[in-house]
Amino acid sequence: MSELAVTTTLGWPLLATLQLLPLLGAALLFWLGERSAAVWIGRAVAVVELALAEFMRRQIDVANPALQLVERLDPIAYHAAADGLTVLFVLLGALIVVLMTLYGLVRGFARPARLMALVLLAEAALMCSLLTMNLLWFACASVIELAVAAYLIGHWSTSTVENRILATTRFLQFQGIGLLMLAAGIVVLAWGHADATGRWSFDLFDLSQTPAQGRFQSVAFFLLFYGLAVRTPLFPLHGWLPHVMHRGMVSIAPSLLLGVKVGIYGMLRFVLPLTAEAAQAWQEIIVGFAMVGVFYAALLAMLQTNLRRLLAFAVVSHTSLIVIGLFTLHPAGIAGAVLMSVNVGLAVTVMLFMVGFVYRRTHSTDLANLGGLFERIPFIATCFLIGGLAIVGMPGTPGFDAAHLVLEAAMDRFGALLTVAAALGNVTAAAFLLWAFQKAFLSPRPQGEGGGRQEGGQRLESVQPMEYLLGWLAVIVLLLAGWHFETWLGLIEASTQAMALRFGGAV
Repeated sequence: MSELAVTTTLGWPLLATLQLLPLLGAALLFWLGERSAAVWIGRAVAVVELALAEFMRRQIDVANPALQLVERLDPIAYHAAADGLTVLFVLLGALIVVLMTLYGLVRGFARPARLMALVLLAEAALMCSLLTMNLLWFACASVIELAVAAYLIGHWSTSTVENRILATTRFLQFQGIGLLMLAAGIVVLAWGHADATGRWSFDLFDLSQTPAQGRFQSVAFFLLFYGLAVRTPLFPLHGWLPHVMHRGMVSIAPSLLLGVKVGIYGMLRFVLPLTAEAAQAWQEIIVGFAMVGVFYAALLAMLQTNLRRLLAFAVVSHTSLIVIGLFTLHPAGIAGAVLMSVNVGLAVTVMLFMVGFVYRRTHSTDLANLGGLFERIPFIATCFLIGGLAIVGMPGTPGFDAAHLVLEAAMDRFGALLTVAAALGNVTAAAFLLWAFQKAFLSPRPQGEGGGRQEGGQRLESVQPMEYLLGWLAVIVLLLAGWHFETWLGLIEASTQAMALRFGGAV
């Protein structure tokens, strides 16, 4: 059975509830304002959303590659469905939002209810992006989520006004171009469908039954791929990320943008199924650019003097590895890319939260101003290290098996040379992340800081109970995901194998 076949639905609109609940929660918080109960209501909404995501996982038949739990409302072109791939990304998104609510308790942001409302609004847009089968809805949801992220970068940043303006401007420039390319690619697909059938449609099922041919497919592939590559971000379209990471919010906005790889999901859900011939034709070129991106970003990471910018280039380097796995067009490679994107998203979120805790104490993320932190805040340092080890795929984390699957597929598709290069890229990433850990946490304290006091005569605050809770939860989730890797692989295996069949992949 094709993974695009329609199967039976539940008796109630679970997928619509997943999209509407955070939206209604955001509206309620905007209405309540900064009342003391508002933030707790927002946290309750986030926890219920995660519970609904887990309930959806239990409803999915993982052995069936078909899209399931289908919901339609034709007058507004609403069409939602889910499979194992969807469930994995939805669970990740809901979990990260719950972690954000705990992070907000520690950081003590100004206007916390307004911030929580914006996070829930972004979550509603994220859920729509992951659950919709309509490309037009996907584009509209992307606009909303990115607009919220831009607002957070501009209004909750720790930087100066000039730096905030620069970060927001650069973000809007890149994302605006990416959204225009995405919209143009969607129009080209619908145009190709209309050219073949005489009827315009933006629905995945309609477009897959009569896929665009010839020039329509090639143009649509490049527009959709590069439109999503800006958001992912993928070399050489990553220029917005170092500015946002360095000059924007320390954690929440970057976690919204990087925690759930919507760009990778869009490639899986729309680009590969609808432009399969073009993807296969340009496979080697894309993998070549991705390989350059692995080493380019890794080398730039080693030159950084700021911990936040270094993490930005770490994300770009590992995103390139994910794209290599995806464009092996091999069942193991696609599965490895999916699981690696989930692993990187969660691990980067953990590291960003820990950097936020460091910034709260030191008011700096410049490596020259850090050092000697392990002896004073060892728990935060350990959580940061575990997140870094998860990114590079140490045994015991989900990244280990995911990287193994990607390398196995690369060996099968491209031979030993590219596979060895990809493995060396991962080793390089391990080197610069461990170097960053050594500089920030293990190196001697900066001169001028004595007696356990940082500059300004203030002792570093001890780790708070909520920081312990957030760190333990995040680390436990990472380790459990690694120890139960087969469970998550089983969740997506049928879908990734069905996708690989389009490209002649063996099951």
